[in-house]
Amino acid sequence: MTDEKAWVLQAQQGNDEAFTNLVETYQKPVYNLCYRMVGEPEEAEDAAQETFLRAYQNLHRYDPSRSFGTWILSIAAHYCIDRLRKRKFLMFSMDAENEDGSSFELPDLDSPNPEVESVTKEERDRLHLMLKDLDATDRAAVIMRYWYDFSEVEIAKSLKLTVSAVKSRLHRSRRALAGMWQENESHAHAERRVYETPAF
Repeated sequence: MTDEKAWVLQAQQGNDEAFTNLVETYQKPVYNLCYRMVGEPEEAEDAAQETFLRAYQNLHRYDPSRSFGTWILSIAAHYCIDRLRKRKFLMFSMDAENEDGSSFELPDLDSPNPEVESVTKEERDRLHLMLKDLDATDRAAVIMRYWYDFSEVEIAKSLKLTVSAVKSRLHRSRRALAGMWQENESHAHAERRVYETPAF
C-alpha cells in the first residue's frame, strides 16, 4: 500500500494528520487548477481551500479504486465551474489540427527556462485571458486534459459528461483558442510595425 492510500484510509477514520499530508501533497496542483479556472490569485486560494474542505467532508464517498489526485482535482474543477456560473460570466467555449491541417500547440508554461522567462510570462498572461473566453465547463475540460493529463474518460466521469461530449468540447475549445492565439499574434505584429522606422 502506498503512503497516499494509507493516508486516505487513515483520514477516512478521522486522522487529521493523515489528511494534512494529503493537503500538502496536492495543494499546489489544486491551487494551479483553480488559478487557471478563475484567473485571480486570491479567488484561487479561496477555491483551493473550499476544495479541500469539500474533500474532507466527502471522504466517505471517495472510491479507492480511483486516483485520489483525479478525485480531488475533479472537486476543484466542479467548484470553480459553479463559482464562474455564479459570477454570471457568459463565456463561449491543444494539440489538434486546424482546418488547414496545421497543428496548434500551446507552450508548456510550467517548464523552467530562465532565457525565455519574460516571454513565458507574456504567453502565460495571454493564455489566461484566452481561457477566460471559454465556457466554464470547456475551460475545465481543457485544463484537466492538457495540464493534468486526464484521459477523455476521466474528464467525462469528472464533469458528468459523455466521452463524445468531452471530445466535442475539447475540439471546439482548441479551435477557439487557436483562433484567439493567432488573432493575438496578428495584433502584436501590427503594433510592432507601427513603431518601426518607415522606409524612404
